[in-house]
Amino acid sequence: MSEVSSAKNSYEYKAEMKQLLHLIVHSLYTHPEVFLRELVSNASDALNKLRVKQLTDPDIPQADKELKVSISLDKENAVFTIEDTGIGMAKEDLINQLGTVASSGTLKFLEEIKKNNKQIDGNMIGKFGVGFYSVFMVTDEVTVESKYASNDAQAYRWTSSGESTYEIEEIDREERGTKITFKLKDEYKEFVEEWRVESILQKYSNFVDFPVYIGEKKINKVEAIWQKNKDKVSDEELKEFYKFISNDYQDPMEHLHLNIEGNVNFNALIFIPESAPPAMFTDVHEKSLQLYSSKVFINDDAKNLLPEYLRFVKGVVDTEDLPLNVSREVTQNSQVMAKINQVLTKRILGLLEEMAEKRPENFKKFYKNFSSLLKTGINSDFTNKDRIIELLRFDSSKTAAEEMTSFNAYVSRMTSEQKDIFYISGNSNEQIEKNPNLEYFKEKGIEVLYLTDPVDVFTIPYIQEYDGKKIVSIEKSDIDLDKKEDESSIKGDAADSLVKLFKETLGDKVADVIESQRLVNSPATLVVGKDSVDPHTEKMMQMMDKSFTGSKRILEINMSHPLIKNLSRLNIENTDIETLKKSINQIFESSLLIEGQLKDPSDFVKRMTDFMTKATQ
Repeated sequence: MSEVSSAKNSYEYKAEMKQLLHLIVHSLYTHPEVFLRELVSNASDALNKLRVKQLTDPDIPQADKELKVSISLDKENAVFTIEDTGIGMAKEDLINQLGTVASSGTLKFLEEIKKNNKQIDGNMIGKFGVGFYSVFMVTDEVTVESKYASNDAQAYRWTSSGESTYEIEEIDREERGTKITFKLKDEYKEFVEEWRVESILQKYSNFVDFPVYIGEKKINKVEAIWQKNKDKVSDEELKEFYKFISNDYQDPMEHLHLNIEGNVNFNALIFIPESAPPAMFTDVHEKSLQLYSSKVFINDDAKNLLPEYLRFVKGVVDTEDLPLNVSREVTQNSQVMAKINQVLTKRILGLLEEMAEKRPENFKKFYKNFSSLLKTGINSDFTNKDRIIELLRFDSSKTAAEEMTSFNAYVSRMTSEQKDIFYISGNSNEQIEKNPNLEYFKEKGIEVLYLTDPVDVFTIPYIQEYDGKKIVSIEKSDIDLDKKEDESSIKGDAADSLVKLFKETLGDKVADVIESQRLVNSPATLVVGKDSVDPHTEKMMQMMDKSFTGSKRILEINMSHPLIKNLSRLNIENTDIETLKKSINQIFESSLLIEGQLKDPSDFVKRMTDFMTKATQ
């Protein structure tokens, strides 16, 4: 401590100050460690003010002195000291900045917030400057020694226990800047441990403009490269910075370096990872963007900065415009957050569009890793829905194994006769290729999109049409097909009679039995009604809800297939009705088996054994 050169003067806080301090310390701050963030932030502000003053004042004392923040830890006495070489404070500053927290209505306002458990409005809270008082969480008394940066300035010591009064006295201090000293409460002696303080500084203050030392050791070694001109940042710096903030061992695939000025001002450095985390959908701890205010850490997972479907990106956003709550611990749902969200969303979608057009190999990797998340934006972000739809890619009956098609490319290949865009869903391309419902489209050379991502069945219904063309499942019964009649197929009364027998035999196992227009090589297939979801969607819903029961299927039978013709002959001759009904059940259960919906295969296997026994007699 410096020597006292005059008597102490005691000053009273405003009447409500004691209550206000109690509320700030015990209700608005939830993590005691933030006291260090606030003190470093204040020190950084003081150093910034000095740097500005240096531009116009050549007579600043100790002009060559390093601009820095120094922390000293006295473990034996549990004393914490933080000192900066910034602009310092005059007596009026000590009274106005440390002796006054806010207007007289502040206490009432904050008590209402606490009482009603409401969100604090960011625009109002931004007017409160109470960060310094977080120090009273960890100590009972604080001493501040400060000298303003002018040659004729007097140095002062400010002392307070955070209750009804504070004291100010003149002292002998040569150095400009501010030193804050306090003894830690017993329960907070962890903050005099060097490793603990260092970890807090690396978490909150790694990117402040000025060096922060513990003793002789510089702590903040990582540069805030998002503040630099993008042309001045090397690829190697980008890679190292990405690995630092993401804990990823791989280099990033793509990045955006933004310096936005206008309705909202912010800097951002956004990365698209090379690969997705193992549990992207289920890991609630997977973090996206870090939020900073003037290089001071605020939040390591600022969810309001991005829509959910873009949370695969990593990076940093830094803005001075963002209103914060009293403790800087919770960002508010302010207009600034909404504006940043809008800008980031548009820029990230723009990057993806650029990748798709100019760097297709990168886009393929991105799509493989993150498309399942991206697609969820179709039913949540109506503003950007059309842009997301343009980014969708699918395997199809006409694309090579490693290629995928967009809706736009699909439409460009359609013939003038084709009116709709067709799709089929399934677990894999291999499974889809064996689906009987695909036969007509293969024969006619009509392209069908393959939907194998589980997310597809929940997003495609929200699209409905593209470029004026309906998007239609080929597994629906009401599909409009232009199929020429096979002269050899069963017709008239014979067809009607067989359909009637199928209906009588299967009873309530099916919703209906109809003649098929889509089958070429298979005897029968199962489809769903026009108001039902497609079979793959039903399977997904059953996986999520075991009690879910899907709609009954419509059985379509191929009147030109040899097996169906044989059954029609038996029906007309009215012979071997037992074999006829067994065959109908076997055809139905075979269709269930192909669809993956055959619950109990025992009857199916027994019936198949009987047929083979009879055939080999």
